[in-house]
Amino acid sequence: MSSSESPIRVLVAGLGNMGRSHALAHHENPGFEIAGLVNRSKVELPEQLAGYEILPSFNEALLELRPELCSINTYSDSHAAYAVTAMEAGCHVFVEKPLATTVADAERVVACARANGRKLVIGYILRHHPSWMRLIAEARKLGGPYVFRMNLNQQSSGETWATHKSLMQTTSPIVDCGVHYVDVMCQITDAKPVEVRGMGLRLSDEIASDMYNYGHLQVVFEDGSVGWYEAGWGPMMSETAFFVKDVISPRGSVSIVMDEKAKSDDIDVHTKTAVIRLHSAATGPDGRFLTSDEDLTMEGEPGHQELCNREQAFVLKAIREDIDLDRHMDDAVQSLKICLAADESVRTGKPVKL
Repeated sequence: MSSSESPIRVLVAGLGNMGRSHALAHHENPGFEIAGLVNRSKVELPEQLAGYEILPSFNEALLELRPELCSINTYSDSHAAYAVTAMEAGCHVFVEKPLATTVADAERVVACARANGRKLVIGYILRHHPSWMRLIAEARKLGGPYVFRMNLNQQSSGETWATHKSLMQTTSPIVDCGVHYVDVMCQITDAKPVEVRGMGLRLSDEIASDMYNYGHLQVVFEDGSVGWYEAGWGPMMSETAFFVKDVISPRGSVSIVMDEKAKSDDIDVHTKTAVIRLHSAATGPDGRFLTSDEDLTMEGEPGHQELCNREQAFVLKAIREDIDLDRHMDDAVQSLKICLAADESVRTGKPVKL
């Protein structure tokens, strides 16, 4: 095996749901070798990962193990600091979304990647999903301006609600999940976002008084496109219309149609699309539609773990083939900027001009 083909040594920080999945992806891919795992506390690991030691300190592990890649899956407020530390130590970085908790920190991470010539991949998992890639392609074919209607509400209880409460110590639902779907909007319209509005409500005494577990954002783009995204977490949330993914243009619409039996706290539901429905607005002389709606059945879709495997395979490819990630990094900053502007709007009650 030549030096260019030797496995890339990776340090995985954060062993929550996403961190464990990414660690499994690294473990299964012969292009990687796990140098170590980092978590502040000892946690139970899947059988495949049981042989790896869990270290408590990221900075100490970085110095001691000298990895080539750091996979950062900790809470959002540590993403920027860990990413910059890793890149300044000579590592490439994969970091879960959101890239940071402020726009300034996100821009600092991207600047650090460019200054140090390091690859920086942000965990926009839908970018590696064949059905979402198809949805974006079909929507772009329609041409704008667009209406984007998107939500992902989760009726959570038990462990899932505990995870949501932990996430809300630093990040609201419309920022944590919103970056995915705002990123989809930005991939469909190349227009710049110009104004963001947000509203939110605290529906539980179990979260901080200045946090909200239901949020709704609206974004206006330069080409006239408009979009909304809604996210609510908790045991009080309704499962009615919890998953809406609609893109509408003057020429028709593209929609994801969810299985009626799907449950909102099932992690695979967050990415699986079931059916993509294409609707054409074209009508004949009698005013009736010229064509019936077309349903594209997305059989054999990747599940959550396979998507993580695909995402880490992209990280490997980006490093080995020196893929230009400029647009990827700029898009990550832009989608975060929109979601943080929505959060600001929720807190001030005023729209935010971008």
